[in-house]
Formats: sequence, structure tokens, C-alpha cells
Amino acid sequence: MPPHPTETHQRIVGDVYVMLRRFVEHHHVGTVRLGPLPVRLWPGKIREPDILFVAREHSDRIDERVYGPPDLVVEVLSPSTRRADRHEKFYEYAQAGVGEYWMVDPDARTIEVFVLREGAYELLGKWSEGEEARSEVLVGFRVAVDEVITSRRESK
Repeated sequence: MPPHPTETHQRIVGDVYVMLRRFVEHHHVGTVRLGPLPVRLWPGKIREPDILFVAREHSDRIDERVYGPPDLVVEVLSPSTRRADRHEKFYEYAQAGVGEYWMVDPDARTIEVFVLREGAYELLGKWSEGEEARSEVLVGFRVAVDEVITSRRESK
């Protein structure tokens, strides 16, 4: 059984989810969901990303029990998931055709965004505190790294 998520992990997941959902709903471009929710990357391969986005034009990938490959996934790294998020999931999401992969790293205090080009991920950008991460799949969606990485305790 995988370790339970930490307070920091859950806070960051919640904050990014709220930002992404507000953007997607405001622009009427698709569906945002929070894990755990099974995503079938291909027959026999299920993953549960922290956050997923499915574009409106791919709404046929949404089912009551399992989703097809999303257009964008977000994973918040933790010591217990770092290897899977950076290696296994990185290649699996690319193989499944997930257009954009966000990795939020609370320890490094960064957000990395990878975009799928010709079947492989390329780094769109790696942003740190004082910078804004941006999406290519969701044009106009930006996240201030400070807003999601800095804990509420630090900002008081």
C-alpha cells in the first residue's frame, strides 16, 4: 500500500485544482477532476493522477468508472512518489498521448511543465519562486509558483 499523502501534498493539490478548475470553467473548455480517479492509459494500465484535465472535444474519454487518457495531468511529487512520477509515469503518460504533464516539486520549490511533441515530452519550462508556470494545452492558464509552493504558515 502506498504511503498516505502529506498535508503539504494535499494543500498543493487542492490549490492547483481550484486554480485549474476556475480557469477551465470560466473558458468552458473541458473537465477537471481530482484524484484518486482511475485513468486507463491503455488496456491493462491504470494510473490515478493527482489532477487531470480532459478537453471538451475529448469528452468521449469520460466514463462513470474510468477516464481515458487526459489532455493534461498534474502530479505533486513527494519522496515516496518521486521516482514513479519522474520515470514510470513520465513515459507512460507520453506513450498514452497525454498532451501536457505538470510536476510540482515542493522540495525543489519548482513547477515543471512538459509538452508532448512527436510522442515524447519536451520541457516547456521549469519555474521557481517569483515566476509563473504556464500551459500550452490551456493557452492563458498560468500559476504563480509562490502561490502553490509557499505554505500558509510561511506566508503568515
